[in-house]
Amino acid sequence: MISVTAMAPGGVNSILFTDRKTPEQITGFAARTPHQLIGDPSDIADAALCSRDGARNNGQTVFANGGIV
Repeated sequence: MISVTAMAPGGVNSILFTDRKTPEQITGFAARTPHQLIGDPSDIADAALCSRDGARNNGQTVFANGGIV
């Protein structure tokens, strides 16, 4: 009864994303999203559906990337 779901988070406000980027680069990335924001780690955690509510998701890739196409 294990479901595997891959997360594709896009830009997230964490050291992994922001390290070695200028504030202008981060702002430029955020400007490419509809809400002009980069994600927060809690946004990705919410999208992961690591609960019984997500039990019907199996073998999916969840794009929690702020709408970047």
